[in-house]
Amino acid sequence: MQDAITHLLNRIGYGRRPGDIERVQEAGIQKYLDQQLHPERIHDAVAEARLASFPSLTMRTPQLVERYPAVQKFARQFRIPQGDENKRDVRRQVLAYYEENGLNLPQKLLQELESQKIVRAVHSERQLQEVMTDFWFNHFNVFWSKNADRWLTTAYEMNAIRPNVLGKLTDLLMATAKSPAMLFYLDNFLSSSLKGINENYARELMELHTLGVDGGYTQKDVQEVARAFTGWSIDGPQRNGEFMFRPRIHDDGEKIVLGHRINAGGIKDGEMVLEILARHPSTAHFISTKLVRRFVSDNPPEALVKRVADVFRKTDGDIREMMRTIVTSPEFNSAEAQGAKTKTPFEFAVSSIRVLDGSTDGSRQLAQAIARMGQPLYQCQPPTGFPDRADHWMSNGAVVERLNFAVALSANRIPGTTVRIDDSMKSIALKLGSPEFQKR
Repeated sequence: MQDAITHLLNRIGYGRRPGDIERVQEAGIQKYLDQQLHPERIHDAVAEARLASFPSLTMRTPQLVERYPAVQKFARQFRIPQGDENKRDVRRQVLAYYEENGLNLPQKLLQELESQKIVRAVHSERQLQEVMTDFWFNHFNVFWSKNADRWLTTAYEMNAIRPNVLGKLTDLLMATAKSPAMLFYLDNFLSSSLKGINENYARELMELHTLGVDGGYTQKDVQEVARAFTGWSIDGPQRNGEFMFRPRIHDDGEKIVLGHRINAGGIKDGEMVLEILARHPSTAHFISTKLVRRFVSDNPPEALVKRVADVFRKTDGDIREMMRTIVTSPEFNSAEAQGAKTKTPFEFAVSSIRVLDGSTDGSRQLAQAIARMGQPLYQCQPPTGFPDRADHWMSNGAVVERLNFAVALSANRIPGTTVRIDDSMKSIALKLGSPEFQKR
């Protein structure tokens, strides 16, 4: 029973804390799973109190642009030649101005975004919600450092990803498609029937978000989908930062996507495309494969993938029911599945803190340690997101960094993070760098 509970805590959460196994055993595995599948029913006061330290999480884009402005905004005021923004004397002058006026550099937004992710993973009782938020952000990846996405990514995770992680795929697709962060990242906000149609979002929508590369679409489908999304834009990427449909630049001709005829309907053209893709059999298989790979094995058992895809089709893409099918499956609960997945650097760091009964404010130093292990948070540049396979994470250099992290954590040398190292914890601390602890 304890092995089964440990496995569950490792897969639908970020590992056990002292006492977790006993709590799940007392409640029962099924009841615990039901609770995790409904995070809105879980009291989470500790994590929520800690999130109050990150004011940017509740700000709208105009506030973020005003409070966390780019240095370039003051280039003329400080007579900064182009390209000289990072010179030491210039930077000192600008930082003094920021401090005097209660401003922060945009990099502070990334730090708060990283910190809230770490704090939630370590302290939240809604463990499955945190794992699913990580999964879906990676699936619908955007790159924080791409210009205006520095001010748009926070709202993307808070408003598009997080509320929909256990809902219907159609809602998640619609939320990400209309997110300014995604529209900017894949350049769709520039796509115009008048000045040129951009196919980036159309291609990634089918290849990475829904059908998969072998999902049965053609280049003609890419072109038609791109036409459907012309006019899906942003009202000032670095000003208001809100979704805006621009009818004037929308291609209002008829489209044919995957055999479906779409009559000219303005914004409804793109919405219909999303509904077609969300209900396509290839999407059911592709999404099911990715979920089974994340939660069961790097080599997803095809029989389980098919069962999950069946649930997808029967429930109109209900992610909660897909997850229930995965976690209660014989494949998930098999001996072969236990310890079959390698922890990402983020999973390794967070599970290390949790197992040692630690606490953290998600400091910059902790995020930097995770980056050194190979996973800079919110900084994956390609739209593929980070790979979900062991061979990507366990290079010789990455293993050394994991050992260094284990030593620093066990010695309480990571600012903002403390762990409990008493006699009952010393043996656990010694195992953080072991091959077994790298697995989940």
